[in-house]
Amino acid sequence: MSVAPDTAQGAGYDAGHDAGQPAGQSVLTQEPQAAGAPAPTNEAPITPAATTTPAAAATLVAPLAQNDLPALLESLLFVSAQPALLSKLAQALEVDEADVEAALEELAVNHDANRRGLRVQRKRDRVQLITAPAAAPYVERYLGLDLSSKLSTAALEALAVIAYRQPLTRTEIEAVRGVNCDGVLRTLMARELVEPVGRLEQAGRPYLYGTTFQFLQYFGLESLDALPPLPEGQVTGKVLEQISEETK
Repeated sequence: MSVAPDTAQGAGYDAGHDAGQPAGQSVLTQEPQAAGAPAPTNEAPITPAATTTPAAAATLVAPLAQNDLPALLESLLFVSAQPALLSKLAQALEVDEADVEAALEELAVNHDANRRGLRVQRKRDRVQLITAPAAAPYVERYLGLDLSSKLSTAALEALAVIAYRQPLTRTEIEAVRGVNCDGVLRTLMARELVEPVGRLEQAGRPYLYGTTFQFLQYFGLESLDALPPLPEGQVTGKVLEQISEETK
């Protein structure tokens, strides 16, 4: 119910009377508001929510214990689309590269000992997770792949020379094999088993060639250190052919 201002003030209007209050009992009333003034409110003032900057969030990460590193490295390698640099892994975990090396070794041993479906594969300062060689035919069947095509004897011989003596130039490969290697080298690069890894600092600056991560995967090797010793020091394709047969 609205009341005219002169009635409420001139007659000593008791606002509580109409609200069921006993006559004569006064009720506090608000002062008239000036035109354009904001309406009063009983709500508490809103304090802006605190924000956390990326730098501050980084400081919230708890220090790592050494026994946490293998599992964390496994997580980083799992989400990495490409072979990861050791230096980048160390930077992400805020540890020394020596700590990463030790944790990778522990992770590799655990995978082998527990017959896990994954393996740690390494090539110099890069590392990645791969499926176990024993799982290869099942992975191929599941993905609908056909990786059964074999390399020719000439390709295996050239690949063996590169694998055991890398890095080396095309001329050096031909000197070992005694035949031209242009076509074979193109085939190996097309299969992503070999790649240029540098250039020799001499006239013409010829390319130096080395094996790839795909080479390790093709032969089911975890690293180049897993290559078997050569019989009588001879570089032949039969060594790689035997490895290939054992992993298929």
